[in-house]
Amino acid sequence: MSKIEVKNLSMIYGGVPEKALEMIEKGFSNDQIRKQTKQVVGIKNVSFSVDEGEIFVIMGLSGSGKSTLLRCINGLNKPSAGSIIIDNKDISRVNSQELRAIRRKKMSMVFQRFALLPHRTVRDNVAYGLEVQEMDREERYEKVMSVLTMVGLDAWADYYPANLSGGMQQRVGIARALATDPDILLMDEPFGALDPLIRQDMQDELIEIQKKLHKTIVFITHDLDEALKIGDRIALMKDGEIVQMGQPEDILFSPTNEYVARFVENVDRSKALTASSVMVKPRSVVYPKDGPRVALHVMERFGMSGLFVTDRNGVLMGYVLADDAGRISDTGERQLDSIILKDVPSVAPDTSLANILEVIAHTQIPVAVVDEKNNLKGVLVRGSVIAGLAGQRREA
Repeated sequence: MSKIEVKNLSMIYGGVPEKALEMIEKGFSNDQIRKQTKQVVGIKNVSFSVDEGEIFVIMGLSGSGKSTLLRCINGLNKPSAGSIIIDNKDISRVNSQELRAIRRKKMSMVFQRFALLPHRTVRDNVAYGLEVQEMDREERYEKVMSVLTMVGLDAWADYYPANLSGGMQQRVGIARALATDPDILLMDEPFGALDPLIRQDMQDELIEIQKKLHKTIVFITHDLDEALKIGDRIALMKDGEIVQMGQPEDILFSPTNEYVARFVENVDRSKALTASSVMVKPRSVVYPKDGPRVALHVMERFGMSGLFVTDRNGVLMGYVLADDAGRISDTGERQLDSIILKDVPSVAPDTSLANILEVIAHTQIPVAVVDEKNNLKGVLVRGSVIAGLAGQRREA
């Protein structure tokens, strides 16, 4: 279900945007519009939707229009054309009082430069939005401490921003945004001012917070690795337009034009891709009661030296080797129980390739990809992983 819908949005900087909008409809370029009308195109006929609970990343180089777009969503910029619909209400058409109410209750902003009040303690910085809502002091501070605990800063409640590192200050900014319990988080390059290692930690922390809270997040960045790591979907912008939109794997494997291809050519695929994006479906599995002869027949048919064993519901039980199946077949055993290897390598579907490579390198059997209920969802073999790292899709 869509939480945010942006429809045919354009933002023109200048006193007479009508002529520029007319030229946009006729397909003129931004340079042509600027030269003929003296108007500057910030956003050009952009449309997209963000599902409830989704992290939607908008990325692009400086001047691409990504921050202008975010400022339209939170009402700081009034669009020249189009609509921004949040929970079935077009916020580009509401009056200032209604807009303030939406900002107070439905959305919060996290800035790149922290924007903390230096004369306030961490506790009072986080409580600021609740003060604006006129929440009772005792209730306000109780909620603040709950949020500070979530971001690991409860012990720093009485300190001032100057006493905190950059990463800690940004966690205060996130806590302040979460304290009002908004439906939507707008994050404008929130980790851009942090050192690389701290930035990675903050990305991980955001992912963990999202697992608990399931907020709708619009996240702005110019860093493709960051976008690929945290985004459920990515919109890549250039010159005020979205040039490609899709899931991270779509951007990596199927760039729509040369601009996108150049953008992704140097990305670290081992960090960007996950097990689910490079796994293949198991050609076949066996069940414990199938017996060694059935297992050997299946292995011979598919040219394999081993098979995964699951129960009838698809839950992974282990792996059997051809040599072991041949040995017990000669003794007349009719079930596989005695030769099932139960300690087999397995990973979750969202495990990054960077965390899988060492496992792949040192195991003699394929790596199982299993869900939270231990159901076998796919198999990682060296060929599929190498193909993924090389930027190729490997079909099951």
